[in-house]
Amino acid sequence: MRLAFSGHGASRGLALGRARVRLPHALEIAEQRVPAARVKEEAARLHEALEATRAEMRALREKLQGALSKEAIEFIDLHALLLDDPELVQALDALIHQERYSAGYALRVQRDRLAAVFQSMDDAYLRARLDDLDHIIGRVNAHLHRHDPLPRGTAGEVLVCDNVAPSELAQLQAQGVVAIVSAAGSPLSHTAILARSLHMPLVVGAAEVLSRINDGDVVMVDGESGQLVLDPDAADLRRYRELEQRDQRERRDLERLRSKPTRTRDGVDIALYANAESREDVARAHAVGAAGVGLYRTEFLFLQDRDTPDEEEQFLAYRDAVLAMGGRPVTFRTLDLGADKADRAGLALANEDNPALGVRGVRLSLLYDVVFDTQLRAIVRASAYGPVRVLVPMVSCREEVLIVRRRLRRAVAAVRRRGVAVQVPPLGAMIEVPAAAIGVHGLADAVDFLSVGTNDLVQYLLAVDRNNDALGDLYSPLHPGVLRLIAHVLRAGNEHGVPVAVCGEMAGDPRLAPLLLALGLREFSLHPAGLLELRRAIRDCDLARLQARAPRLLQARDRRGIERWLEAS
Repeated sequence: MRLAFSGHGASRGLALGRARVRLPHALEIAEQRVPAARVKEEAARLHEALEATRAEMRALREKLQGALSKEAIEFIDLHALLLDDPELVQALDALIHQERYSAGYALRVQRDRLAAVFQSMDDAYLRARLDDLDHIIGRVNAHLHRHDPLPRGTAGEVLVCDNVAPSELAQLQAQGVVAIVSAAGSPLSHTAILARSLHMPLVVGAAEVLSRINDGDVVMVDGESGQLVLDPDAADLRRYRELEQRDQRERRDLERLRSKPTRTRDGVDIALYANAESREDVARAHAVGAAGVGLYRTEFLFLQDRDTPDEEEQFLAYRDAVLAMGGRPVTFRTLDLGADKADRAGLALANEDNPALGVRGVRLSLLYDVVFDTQLRAIVRASAYGPVRVLVPMVSCREEVLIVRRRLRRAVAAVRRRGVAVQVPPLGAMIEVPAAAIGVHGLADAVDFLSVGTNDLVQYLLAVDRNNDALGDLYSPLHPGVLRLIAHVLRAGNEHGVPVAVCGEMAGDPRLAPLLLALGLREFSLHPAGLLELRRAIRDCDLARLQARAPRLLQARDRRGIERWLEAS
């Protein structure tokens, strides 16, 4: 029987296929004890499952290296760390040896103990780690019972689940899963961002799906509107084919824009830069005609193993990125890690109660002088091969920028002493801390350019974790306070003659292009996959008309007023 559901479109695209339902993870394992003679055997079975899971995580990481945005690799590494936590392993051993629990029941007991600890925490970020714990415990339990931890995909399947981790997406896509529908999740989550990069249709927040859809049901998914149809009828299928043909035409039209300028209808050129973190990303940026790389995430080098990369390793990676852009500028963001990830990069920090507000970004770089100086020298050396810029993350005050500029000049002097002719690269600051945005006039005359990181700026300004499903409606870049602060930064940049770009998710949403243009933005930086679509949106804009309507935009008193302004654009 035909049924229609609504969720939130998180990654556009159409899909039609049979459902594979994955119920929410729950270790419903009854209490079970083993005879004393079988304790060693049971412990050995547990350790075999742990090692099988470790091997699975290593294989997945190697398979995805260089082919996926950093979020997937980071989540795989986080799950591997949980798996190797001595407290987890020792507690499981104790439950088997001392209580004579079966391996499966020991897993359940220890999971419930740790869950109680996570749920009692005041910090929302740490509470959210319960999902990671459940994910890794589920993998171990699957190996204990010889089940696949991920569903075996066959071509044309739609995964219907409670939620999905970023680390699963590429593997699911490789298995033939054509779309994902989840009961929970947010369009602004790491999973959604990654799904858009992979062009995988994703609908989140479809609360009824797990109770109404069964394995094998035919499901039609629209990742843009968030609409789902169970057992589509002839009219639905006809509409699906029409939408599919429309999408094919759109893709062909977008391909024609590769060599076209990013120019508004009234003749104003807009610069589109690409966000990148690998050679593959840089190659895609060049292929779609990006004006340069506006944000190159350098931390992927630091997360590949437990040792910090040396100068030569960094230099070769940075040089290759510069060469690949063929004379277009590459903006290297210096190391942007917090305490929750620094340890994986060989930069041990004491556990912080709130990593999001702790030693991260430029704060971490200034704490580790040798590591920072090494990175700056590697970037400066790469500048001998083409135009390079240096972007400093998590800046909160002018003093940090001045210290970095002195260190950058010192790095240039060191490279020159080796006989390499280099100049001091332009230095920029990321505006993602509200205090930096409010006090931007104090930064603007100390830098050569500014880049607004809207993901963190919105999160900090609204005091809302964008990955917290319960707060999904509160996290919005369309809050009047957010727009006024961005407009303030853009005006300050214009007054000081300092170019300002936006490099967060907000810049990659073509629906928001009229709004950002009206506020005064002339430089966007986004994932290469969305660049052509944004170019098309900008080419449809009349800048003079948008500027004339800008005062009304800034006078909006709520989100709905801003949405009405966009609807009229």
